[in-house]
Amino acid sequence: MTTKIDPVHDEDTIDLNALFGTLLDHKWIIAAITGTFFVAGVLYTMLATPIYQATAVVQVEQKTPSLPGLSDLTQSLGTTASQATTEIALITSRLVVGTAVNDLRLDVQVQPRRLPLVGDYLSRGHKPGDLGRPRFGLSRFGWGGEVVDIFRLDLPDSLMGKKLELRAEDGGRYALYDDDGKRILSGAVGQLVHGGGATMQLKQLTANPGTRFDVLVQPTLTTISKLQGDIVALEQGNESGIIGLSYNNADPDLAQRVLAHVTSAYVRQNVERNSAEAASQLQFVKDQLPKVRQELDRAQAAMNDFQTKAHSIDLSMQTKGLLDQIVAVENNIQQLHLQEADIDRRFTHDHPAYKALQQQMGQLQAQKDKMQKEVGDLPDTQQQLLKLNRDVQVSSNTYTSLLNQAQQLDIARAGTVGNVRIVDTSAVDKTQPVQPRKALVVVVATFLGGFLALAFVFLRQVLNRGIEDPAAIEDLGLPVYASVPLGTGPGTKAARTRQGKPSRGPLLAIASPNDLAVEAIRSLRTSLHFARLEAKNNVLMITGSSPFAGKTFVSANLAAVIAQAGQRVLLVDGDMRRGTLHQVLGIKPALGLSDLLVGGAELAEVIQPGPLPNVSFVARGRVPPNPSELLMHENFTRFIASVVPSYDLVVIDTPPILAVTDAAVIGHHAGTSLLVARFGLNKARELALAKQRFEQNGVELKGAIFNAVERRASGYSTYAYYKYKADPA
Repeated sequence: MTTKIDPVHDEDTIDLNALFGTLLDHKWIIAAITGTFFVAGVLYTMLATPIYQATAVVQVEQKTPSLPGLSDLTQSLGTTASQATTEIALITSRLVVGTAVNDLRLDVQVQPRRLPLVGDYLSRGHKPGDLGRPRFGLSRFGWGGEVVDIFRLDLPDSLMGKKLELRAEDGGRYALYDDDGKRILSGAVGQLVHGGGATMQLKQLTANPGTRFDVLVQPTLTTISKLQGDIVALEQGNESGIIGLSYNNADPDLAQRVLAHVTSAYVRQNVERNSAEAASQLQFVKDQLPKVRQELDRAQAAMNDFQTKAHSIDLSMQTKGLLDQIVAVENNIQQLHLQEADIDRRFTHDHPAYKALQQQMGQLQAQKDKMQKEVGDLPDTQQQLLKLNRDVQVSSNTYTSLLNQAQQLDIARAGTVGNVRIVDTSAVDKTQPVQPRKALVVVVATFLGGFLALAFVFLRQVLNRGIEDPAAIEDLGLPVYASVPLGTGPGTKAARTRQGKPSRGPLLAIASPNDLAVEAIRSLRTSLHFARLEAKNNVLMITGSSPFAGKTFVSANLAAVIAQAGQRVLLVDGDMRRGTLHQVLGIKPALGLSDLLVGGAELAEVIQPGPLPNVSFVARGRVPPNPSELLMHENFTRFIASVVPSYDLVVIDTPPILAVTDAAVIGHHAGTSLLVARFGLNKARELALAKQRFEQNGVELKGAIFNAVERRASGYSTYAYYKYKADPA
């Protein structure tokens, strides 16, 4: 007993040879899909509407001076957000963006209708006013250079947000239609016209007569919201105060105008805001000046009285140093008192800035109390003189600071310059659109096509579990008598068609006798010669497990090569349902097997001459309602018995066994039965089931024919077949 040892295969191991072979086998599919995506990417870059970007740069400088020390206090406490972040929010606010929408009438959108797909591409190159001529007789479309300037358009609420149609007419006239095609109004350029609850006035209309435009009026708030999302404002550098603005649009001039209006409105509102803030702070400072002046006058008067009475006593060096410290602390406390009044006017007592101010005042008061204890150790005269000097210096410093602040605030209030300025005005590079990025689009499309092609190939490889190795058929207990490759010589197209679906024309064995497939069938002829030595008769049944295996192709060409060897062959189309053998042979359908079995024709009437002298043919005949029952009738048995002595071989082409039982019935009359399996189509389980079906009906399959074998870079291929013919003389 011999034991067959199979090599061990690790299913988790990737076979690189098989992987690379799969890619080579499907190289043309991969190239076709990748090339298609490449061409699509190129076409997209050509046909896509170019998008241009307008850019501008603004600088946010230090804000208008406020009360002394207030900015430092709030910034040190982290109670204010980044100034650039605040200004970015202001730039994209409804106040600023809404100005551009109202000035440019962005809520009214007018677009000429273009020819689908290629209209935008064909209309390029025409400047506004330089009208392109209508092409292909399509005057309703715009071909470039159209200009529509709507000075006024008021619509009822029922038409807001709906796409209207504006039609240009002769003589500068126009008509406006609603989305249902109903005319709303009509008029001429420059006229104020009314109709359908709408009011319209065109400032300019330059278009070919018949050109149609899509008009859409959006609510102002909707337009502002969209524009807010389209404008990009980013700070360039951390806390640099430089803000870059950008806006994309298909119309470069419109993009430049929109961004110019936004930056101008932003600077204007900044000036107005700073002027109003400076005016408010100036009024506060003016209210404090008289009070501080009175305190300064009282301190100076008290100082003069004391010096008169004390006869000009001077401070010691130690006392002067202590005085300077006390004055510094008092100045800080005085400034904080002014800030407290201002903060109390602007914030609540729960605000972090107010709480921090109180905390800082407490710390300074503690320092002051500590120095007061040192003052208590001085002589009474020195104490009194120090106190008076302190009051005079503190009041004088505070008064001087307020005067300076009032002058600065007065200048800021009266000035026309805010704390922001336009560094780079709005500009557009019309020679370089930002979208589409042509090189990137083409590269991405090509890589995407290659990826999808590989995914398609590998997915099809995974899902297609058809047999590609004859060893898999032999593992089922079916010897492979021949492996028939796809044809490669003249008549290849016909061969490929017949091995799948039938077509009318000459047999491959006649059209291309040197084809590899014909050579393989000759090899099958030799194998059958020895296989039929022990057969009970000379009847050969060719069947399959499923349609499109190529059994009809094999049957017809096998009969031809056997006839070419000088033997007489009868080719019978046993598929009375869908038999196509007459199409393969190029013979017109006539009386056939079904007519003979029902008694509608004699044997001599159904046998026709084939494509070769030694080939006779019996067609399927008219399609009967009960083919299986006819085959089981004794008429079929008599038919087989009558033709066997007259021919060297009777080849019967049968329906697939897994579809109907006809092949099992015919198999009882055949001495040899062969099963055709198609490369990459029939699965091993399917063939095993077909073999089991024949065994259950008492029919023994002699072997199999592996049909339509394709070349593969790895695995089984048609390497066993080579061209071997005489050299030309």
